[in-house]
Amino acid sequence: MKLKKKIKIGIDSPSAAGAGTISKMLAKNYNLLYCDTGKIYRYMAKQIIEKKPLDKIKFLKKISKKINLKKLNNKNLLTDDVAYIASQIAKDLRVRKLVVKFQKDLAYRPPKKFNGSILDGRDINSKIVKDADFKFYVTASVTERAKRRFKELKKLGKKVTYSKILKNLKRRDLEDRSRRYSKLKKTKDSTLINTTNLSIKGSFLKVKKIIDKKLNI
Repeated sequence: MKLKKKIKIGIDSPSAAGAGTISKMLAKNYNLLYCDTGKIYRYMAKQIIEKKPLDKIKFLKKISKKINLKKLNNKNLLTDDVAYIASQIAKDLRVRKLVVKFQKDLAYRPPKKFNGSILDGRDINSKIVKDADFKFYVTASVTERAKRRFKELKKLGKKVTYSKILKNLKRRDLEDRSRRYSKLKKTKDSTLINTTNLSIKGSFLKVKKIIDKKLNI
């Protein structure tokens, strides 16, 4: 599919709401460059866990210059331990500043072969791509999100329990909403997509319909 102009799509969401899968489907449908920005912090967290640096900020400054999309496509970034450390470092404004340029380069300067970009995360529409052509806030009940994450991790062979995942998601939600910088929130111009009672396909089609209507497809 060739679009008349390059487009930017921003999606904000709490963990396990389905935003990542929906974004990938949209990226494939419209031929867009895609990035799950949360994985940037997960990648950093994984490096901290493995290397145990004494000066975390100095260490993250160094590795932030070597981040690329290929490095973010790693199943080992999906563990609860990595997620917890990621949520902690994401609170630090110094860390967030390290990855802003990388995110904006993806959003505003995707390779010519793409029709644009789509980024999902916690502060995409409020901080990273404020002028996105399409803004969505994807969410679902915390119990439904815990079920989805439990099934996802079980398929990957992880030893997890539903109760622990639910507890971790509730803690993560609280931290995402209450952190001082770039907190998770729905911007006024974002369209709310609640996926609690929707299948992934149904969620994708709902978002696609909104985009197609504006693009006159």
